[in-house]
Amino acid sequence: MTSIGGAEMVDWNLAVATATRLVRPGPEVSRDEARAIVAELRRHAKASEEHVRAYTRMVDPDGATPAGPEHDTPVLVVDRPGWVKANVAGFREILKPLLEKMQERRGGPGNAVLGAVGGKVTGVELGMLLSFLSSRVLGQYETFAPATRDLPAAPGGGGRLLLVAPNIVHVERELDVDPRDFRLWVCLHEETHRTQFTAVPWLRDHLEGEIQTFLAETDVDPMTFLERIREAAQSLAGGRPEGEEDDGGRSLVELVQTPAQREVLGRLTAVMSLLEGHADYVMDGVGPAVVPSVAEIREKFQQRRARGASRLDQTLRKLLGLDAKLRQYRDGERFVRAVVDQVGMDGFNRAWTSPNTLPTKAEIGRPADWIARVHGKTGE
Repeated sequence: MTSIGGAEMVDWNLAVATATRLVRPGPEVSRDEARAIVAELRRHAKASEEHVRAYTRMVDPDGATPAGPEHDTPVLVVDRPGWVKANVAGFREILKPLLEKMQERRGGPGNAVLGAVGGKVTGVELGMLLSFLSSRVLGQYETFAPATRDLPAAPGGGGRLLLVAPNIVHVERELDVDPRDFRLWVCLHEETHRTQFTAVPWLRDHLEGEIQTFLAETDVDPMTFLERIREAAQSLAGGRPEGEEDDGGRSLVELVQTPAQREVLGRLTAVMSLLEGHADYVMDGVGPAVVPSVAEIREKFQQRRARGASRLDQTLRKLLGLDAKLRQYRDGERFVRAVVDQVGMDGFNRAWTSPNTLPTKAEIGRPADWIARVHGKTGE
């Protein structure tokens, strides 16, 4: 583990233990029901692969539909503690350069305080955040997924697909929608992410490079990083300390950002909007053919988002950048829809040609500009 002045920056094992202890219980199901749900989600994930590839027409550069062991990314149906373990492993891997950079600053003025606080407190606070998030994620394609004892990675170090069974069951019951249809609908979204990364070989390395560039440019004092985690944890415990004014709900990403990183963050925002919007577009596009109640599901799901949440939930969403993620779904889906309407699915797939053909952050909001740049014609 990375340490500062001899003290661990984050006690990752304690983060897992804390989140697992605090995580909310899932909906009540019998053992037989649980087995049936897991089996059904696996079937839907497998069926979604064919549906998504046929709809998106995404293929390998040689023209073949990806197949074989190099594309055999695992599908893992997990509970909430399983999601926590998978994400801690991913965080630990991707944040390693940032924490190593902080280690080099161990002689800074905040080091004595940081050493006193220690990685154990940080681990507890990170665990609190993960317990909050673990009940909200329906599924996730882990792009950077190191193998763990419980969770295998794909051959060749690729990603893996996680489906969080208790959360899927919770939402389908809350919305009062057909369970079979809702489970397939969720799988279509997550399978689109898997297709994006298996059919576009350069995408994973490109995204990892952008993230590492962002982290390498981070000029953050260790105490600032720690304070942001504590701020989020304090929100979970009941709001900001007495007398402290609302700062507008800055996100963790915004708080560690330096001016030199803004360009990188803009590119990352654009590509994440593309990936999330594309997945939303595909899940609804495939839906009518294979999910009879897709219109009802989408309407109720959107109403659920629009209803909002408690002030605590809203504070955490802002701090953790979840509001930005919801905008990515919306803005990205509008971009994909506008481009496909103008130049068709094959024309949209030009976006996957190279990093140079990905839309910029500005183009996400102005699809006609992307069409003009990549296709050499206006989108009017």
